[in-house]
Amino acid sequence: MGKFRFLTGGESHGKGLVAIVEGMVADLTLEEKYINKELKRRQQGYGRGPRMEIEDDEAKILSGVRYGLTTGSPIALSIRNRDWENWQEQLNVSPVEKEVEPVTCPRPGHADLAGVIKYGHKDIRPIIERASARETASRVAVGAIARRFLEEFGIAIHSHTTAIGRYKLEQDEANRIDWQQVEASPVRCSNVEIEKSMMAAIDEAKAIGDTLGGIVEIVAEGVPIGLGSHVIWDRRLDGGIAQAIMSINAVKGVEIGDGFALAGLGGSQAHDIIEPSPSSKANKLLWQHTTNRAGGIEGGISNGEDIIVKAAVKPIATLTNPLPSIDLHSGEKVRAHYERSDICVVPSAGVIAEAMLAIVLADACLEKFGGDNLKETLANYRNFLVNIS
Repeated sequence: MGKFRFLTGGESHGKGLVAIVEGMVADLTLEEKYINKELKRRQQGYGRGPRMEIEDDEAKILSGVRYGLTTGSPIALSIRNRDWENWQEQLNVSPVEKEVEPVTCPRPGHADLAGVIKYGHKDIRPIIERASARETASRVAVGAIARRFLEEFGIAIHSHTTAIGRYKLEQDEANRIDWQQVEASPVRCSNVEIEKSMMAAIDEAKAIGDTLGGIVEIVAEGVPIGLGSHVIWDRRLDGGIAQAIMSINAVKGVEIGDGFALAGLGGSQAHDIIEPSPSSKANKLLWQHTTNRAGGIEGGISNGEDIIVKAAVKPIATLTNPLPSIDLHSGEKVRAHYERSDICVVPSAGVIAEAMLAIVLADACLEKFGGDNLKETLANYRNFLVNIS
């Protein structure tokens, strides 16, 4: 297990979501409004469903913070589900005389079928509730704590949408991103014309009862060299990042740097040339890479360049025009279960991916620089920079 770890609990329509975070150093400035700013970003995005009109996500810090500073003990968070008021009968935690009508028609592409068989349920409802992307609100809250910690190292994390459906940014555009434009975009795209096409595609999908996927790119700037390790498989930084991003609902592919494109190149074209650095300032390295095809990681170790990750997000499985399925009780051919849903979650997936990348990098920084107090950790970090410059 890593230095920075967390657990989440809660159902999509239950009373609320909870998270417990362990391993954060003491004396880090942390306020609820900082966490809630990230939760608000997750709720936005063109193509989100009516659930986001009901919820107004706010995290409450229950423990681990005193007078605006972390104490070094576990940080407990809670996020209320406002929609719980409408689901008390379906999700009552107490025994009941009569259960509600079970959900028995699994959605293709969802956890419904595999989950209900694995856990032996006769009702898909428990699977629906926990497999829902609603759980990622907890992760974004945890990721906000990690992000606040990374800011102390000068690390900034961004994301943007590079594709929705058939509309995508060209590769050279993806290298010149106006992050303010991204934050102002309903689909988190830096190109206004492609943004319009993406929004039109979402509207078209909605009109026919379909959903859309896409690709997001996540960029971590200011990451120091030396995070992660080549010596053991589970200490490789790229391995940890891949697992974290793949754990996000609907993500079916992860790429670091130029990833799959490198497979079609010769070695002379695929790797990043190292050359002397023109800078002579104190605490600056004597070398630099001419490109960043590796996405900031070589041999499982951060190499000082920006870490660049791409995630492929499939169209979500809940369709207003449901796909064919079967009724698990009768065995008859039916339409899959439909429940209120989004049309496109790609923009919010980028925000969730930012949180997961922040969690991995915070853990890697704690592993590398140690310390129980922020002052101690930063002193170790600065000493490291002096020794490598």
